[in-house]
Amino acid sequence: MKSSVVKRSIALAGHKTSVSLEDAFWAALKTIAAGLGMTLSDLIERIDAQREHANLSSAIRLFVLEFYRDQFMARMGVEDLAANPTLAPDRDDVKSDMECRPRAQTVA
Repeated sequence: MKSSVVKRSIALAGHKTSVSLEDAFWAALKTIAAGLGMTLSDLIERIDAQREHANLSSAIRLFVLEFYRDQFMARMGVEDLAANPTLAPDRDDVKSDMECRPRAQTVA
């Protein structure tokens, strides 16, 4: 999947800056902002205020990753992937490091 990098100018605390992100991250960020009832600018300001990294683009990418990771874990009913070995990556197959085995579902 190819995603081009898009550079956008934004105002943070009254100062203009530019942020470069892949299309997929801009789209995800807009979706998250809308779901939270926030403007894109407000969400980026919140990320900027809470970031622990020097690079805003990286902080935004990590925010998006954590947002969707948290949703996935909530949907799977776990708080921590490491605490649930049935969701841990399959280490027997090097190619599957990015794949997670879903938790066995019980049929009622």
